[in-house]
Amino acid sequence: MLNHLVRKYGGDGEGVDGVVAWAQRGAARLTELEGDDDRIASLTTEHDVLRAELSELGQHLSDARGEAADRFASAVTAELAELAMPHARVTVAISQTEAADAASGIDVGGRSVAYGPSGADEVELLLAPHPGSPPRPIAKGASGGELSRVMLAVEVVFAGSDPVPTYLFDEVDAGVGGKAAVEVGRRLARLARTAQVVVVTHLPQVAAFADRQLLVEKTSDGSVTRSGVTVLDGEARVRELSRMLAGLEDSELGRAHAEELLAAAKAAR
Repeated sequence: MLNHLVRKYGGDGEGVDGVVAWAQRGAARLTELEGDDDRIASLTTEHDVLRAELSELGQHLSDARGEAADRFASAVTAELAELAMPHARVTVAISQTEAADAASGIDVGGRSVAYGPSGADEVELLLAPHPGSPPRPIAKGASGGELSRVMLAVEVVFAGSDPVPTYLFDEVDAGVGGKAAVEVGRRLARLARTAQVVVVTHLPQVAAFADRQLLVEKTSDGSVTRSGVTVLDGEARVRELSRMLAGLEDSELGRAHAEELLAAAKAAR
């Protein structure tokens, strides 16, 4: 009988010690199973308490989001007015998705809603670019230029409450020109007061607001093409801005406009 137990429960070469160890594990597991009813009752009570706490926290989070959404939308709308979008309105839509069943959701506002790591809310930014136009999701209802300005406005609003050490904007001025481009440059310069801002741009109105302007250009010897970066100062910067404005480095009108842009940008900074 002992040999039979060793073969069946002794493990790999553990012999009688393996049989004893298996018996001890089995006894402990049997004790757990015999107390399952009490354990289930305890876990059910704990589950109910945690669901009630989760529902309360979810409601607080939803209320806080609703209050913050109004302030955020007003601030972004005000920024857009300065970015040549005076009639645009940004709103924030906060909604919840009904839970598949009561057991899988939490109670928020008397409804059983689905929840995740970020709470029970689904948040979406809506834009009404013109008077009379219905608010639509920004990803669907904004042109390229409008989207660029909304993004910049959002970053400017967030800069004070959620500081970021470095911003990188790759052609944030796409689809923008004229006065709007000047305002984009002005906002980028304002953002640069509290953070490092790196901007890739083809617009002189934006480049003029930079504390330091770099020129990226390609050269070729016929067989190898290289890209180089040059820091533009003084006369070189005026010539480059003139080229960006008029397409001619030595245009007198272009130079005058470039100098005017640099002077205006310096005064604004």
